[in-house]
Order: sequence, then structure tokens, then C-alpha cells
Amino acid sequence: MEASKIPIVSFVSACSGAGKTTLLEKVVAILKQRGLRLAVIKHDAHRFEMDHPGKDTWRLAQAGADVVAISSPEKVALLEKVAAEKSLDEVAAMISGVDLILTEGFKQGGKPKIEVYRAELQAPLRSSAEELLAIAGDASLPGVPCYALDDAAGIAEELLRYVEGVQLRGPLGERNSE
Repeated sequence: MEASKIPIVSFVSACSGAGKTTLLEKVVAILKQRGLRLAVIKHDAHRFEMDHPGKDTWRLAQAGADVVAISSPEKVALLEKVAAEKSLDEVAAMISGVDLILTEGFKQGGKPKIEVYRAELQAPLRSSAEELLAIAGDASLPGVPCYALDDAAGIAEELLRYVEGVQLRGPLGERNSE
């Protein structure tokens, strides 16, 4: 699918430790079984390091390369130094050939969200009803589908309905003529 037409849904929560990654793992596995090609973009508010000191790619980046790519028969990775954090849309524009992009984080990304919520963490919902595709956990908002935190199958079905809707309407809500 063309990058600008790939639907994007962000899994968010008000605080860390709510279970976003665990839920996302299960949802990805179900969507893969259903035949979708998926990308996942993880937001990290801290400085992450994917490369390992002493490895060739690390050494080349330390020598001054602004972009280092590594390719094998099974994987390709690209590490690029940036002056400022890229927006979700800028990162998503680098991805093609998938049916759906899921993100973990990107609370401010402006995309439909599935909020993972646990009352025991005593943080309020961070998203408005208008932003939410669904809630996963023990909270509810009028007009927003709510699933148990362990209902990965229900959340996957919600995502499949969303993808079908985007394919029919287009990413901005207009009806596709294809």
C-alpha cells in the first residue's frame, strides 16, 4: 500500500507499565494470522541505542557516517542521525508495503488511538472520545468500544474493521473510487 494511504493506529496509555507492549504483541500475532502485513513504530522519549559498541556499523557511525544501513537476506536496518525528532508522519513515510502501521506511544501523533488503561495505576484516561478507536482495560467512555485488557482478539477485530473502513473511505474519510 502507498505510504500516504497506510492506516496508522497508536497504542497509548497515561503511564508506563500499563501493558501496551504485551497487548501489542498479541494483537500483532493475531493480525499476522489474518494475513495482514504490519509495521510497528515504537516511540522512545529517551535516547535509544540499537547498535552495539565495537560492531562494524557502530564503528562507522562513530567515524562520522550520518546514515548507516545494514542488510542481510532476512533483515534491513537503517540508523540515521537526526538533528531533531521526526514526526510520526515522517517516520511512517519511510514505510511501504504494509496494510497497517501500529505505534506504541506517539500520544501527540494525531492518529486514532487504542488507549490501554488500568484503574490500579490511578491515572486518568489521557485521550478524548474523539481520538479513540477503542479502550483496552477497565475504563469506559460513551460511544467508545471497550475491551478487556486481555481481549487481543476483540481489539484485532476492531483494527480489521478500521482498516476496511480506511480502504473504503480513504485516510481522510473520502470515498475511494477504486
